[in-house]
Amino acid sequence: MRLLVIGGAGFMGSNFVRRVLRLRGDAEVLVYDKLTYAGRLENLHDVRGDPRFRFVRGDLLDEEKLEETVRGFEPDAVVNFAAETHVDRSIYEPAPFIKTNVEGVFRLLEVARRLEVPLTVQISTDEVYGDRWGLPPAREDDCFRPSSPYAASKASGDLLAQSYWRTYKLPVIVLRPSNNYGPYQYPEKLIPRTIIRALHGKPIPLYGGGWQRRDWLYVEDFADALLTVLEKGRPGEAYNVPGGNEKSNREVVEKILEIMDRPKTLIRVVEDRPGHDRRYAMRGDKIASLGWRPRTPWEEGLRRTVEWYLSNEWWWRPILGDRFLEEDTPWKRG
Repeated sequence: MRLLVIGGAGFMGSNFVRRVLRLRGDAEVLVYDKLTYAGRLENLHDVRGDPRFRFVRGDLLDEEKLEETVRGFEPDAVVNFAAETHVDRSIYEPAPFIKTNVEGVFRLLEVARRLEVPLTVQISTDEVYGDRWGLPPAREDDCFRPSSPYAASKASGDLLAQSYWRTYKLPVIVLRPSNNYGPYQYPEKLIPRTIIRALHGKPIPLYGGGWQRRDWLYVEDFADALLTVLEKGRPGEAYNVPGGNEKSNREVVEKILEIMDRPKTLIRVVEDRPGHDRRYAMRGDKIASLGWRPRTPWEEGLRRTVEWYLSNEWWWRPILGDRFLEEDTPWKRG
């Protein structure tokens, strides 16, 4: 199994690389990553000495370098994690999301088509389905109703990938996971941000009271889902990957405070962000038919995550100071 993992130095990508090298003795992995603010070599520190691992620094938008890398490595599959992912950042500055999540996917698909890559997997998100408040969990063929520039850009990448299957018969699969959590997640996201702020006794902002509901999936379980799809998935298909742990943001924060023995008085309700979806929910029948299911219970995964951040200050300490970690409403301009 020769895998080219684009964006493999990010949160989900690095956890997948770690998982596949641990579980598949025959795997060879080449990570291609631009190393932006959330893509860090520190995320791969424990696999960089593995002789089955290689790293190339490169931009998804650099089609010439990408093609050179694919041609030289001859992968069995390309997995694309590369994306701008933070909704707040997409509200503040949407342009990078269009470049990476739309144009970048287009350039990858063109390279894959020219070089006849055996399989390309595009990592998407449950946010393409939009707000499921009052609606049943989304199936893979439900309409897209994205609410943020981030979600719209990911929906565009999905549609491009599916069009290349329909028009060119390019072997491509789309994976749409629910909210991932676990080690190495950049602290702009809810769970690591809450852990770090609680550790320092800082107020923890909750948009609009924190009643928005999300479905949580431990990142190693998602890595196993991706491995399942690489081995058993059908080209041309999209697969939802739900976690089965639907919680409100307030419930998540309160559980973290309970685990850390910190008071709930740290919670601060702040102005909600524009277009904030109230609920994400998906059905996972298709991927379940391949034999996958999430294995990590919610509280076990959350405790593991809290313990990891408390034990790895070396990883997150240099990041502090980012306005998206410190400000209560970082999506506001000015």
